[in-house]
Amino acid sequence: MIWARNWVYAGRANDMAAMSMRRLSVAGENLILVKDAEGAFTCFHNTCRHRGAELCAAPERRLKSKLIACPYHGWTYDLKGRLVRMPFVSITPDFKKEEQGLFQVAVKEWNGFAFVCLADDPPDFDSVPGAGRLDNWPMRDLVTGHVMVKEIACNWKIFWENYNECLHCPGIHPELSAMVPVYGKGYMAANEAPDWTPDTPLPTHQLKDGASTWSMTGELCAPPFPRLTPEQLAAGSHFVTLLPTMYIVAHADFVRAVSLTPLGPERTELRAEFLFAPDALAAPGFDPKPVVDFATLVMVQDGAACEMNQRGLHSSRYRHGTLMPQEFEVHRFHEWIRRHDQN
Repeated sequence: MIWARNWVYAGRANDMAAMSMRRLSVAGENLILVKDAEGAFTCFHNTCRHRGAELCAAPERRLKSKLIACPYHGWTYDLKGRLVRMPFVSITPDFKKEEQGLFQVAVKEWNGFAFVCLADDPPDFDSVPGAGRLDNWPMRDLVTGHVMVKEIACNWKIFWENYNECLHCPGIHPELSAMVPVYGKGYMAANEAPDWTPDTPLPTHQLKDGASTWSMTGELCAPPFPRLTPEQLAAGSHFVTLLPTMYIVAHADFVRAVSLTPLGPERTELRAEFLFAPDALAAPGFDPKPVVDFATLVMVQDGAACEMNQRGLHSSRYRHGTLMPQEFEVHRFHEWIRRHDQN
């Protein structure tokens, strides 16, 4: 209902070698993502049009030519999915090669991230809320410096509910609440305070005094990205959310891409990719540990809170909760889910 209708994150474009293909699982569908010699992506269902054999069994493998060959009977397709060759068979007059291409899946590359969508009529990707917030970061050129993968015992929607509010921040995230003081008040932004009025000036610096990024010390692990404005540097973090698949947090010195994969009704894989400028990664003495450790601590705390929430939902008496005013983003997420049910 949801994952088969929306864009799903498939990985960083520059983490996949040219002339290779990678297996993906999206909404229970077995797919292959293909990258050609020029770096362009295509995606197909991982099934041969002959008798349905799996085309790629390995998680990822290099292509020896510009062709995809079925290992069962040798039917061969080009990288656009068109049937090219069927060895050893007799062709009948009613057989039309042009109708026997691979089943195609929509692909989109955006800011160096690759996405796929199973829907025949994919939603408009160009209307991603807040996408312009990343324009001053060199997103396409960033490279992966660290990856964290963790399985958490909760439904993926529980994770997004937790992400969409900060009432839990003072109790669950003491370190983050100290780093971003407004979080310690249970708000995601200063204008959520009950006494805020439109003529109240908003603070320009979101981090605690002396801090420049989200790290164990508040210190940068690399020079700040050169095109950032003073306002972007002072904000400390910029979030972009792409439901249901991922969110991106851009900081002065690194970017964190966090993606979800549902593994079952109460199991979710949480994956965080820490992205840095190539020059920073290559610099002598570069150490991403302070930023990695801080963000990992926050994500582990979120995971534990989500698992606690999931366990509590097993109560035979629980039917529904009550949202507070600061949980307006949770309500917005619930309405997003309901729209899929109505469609």
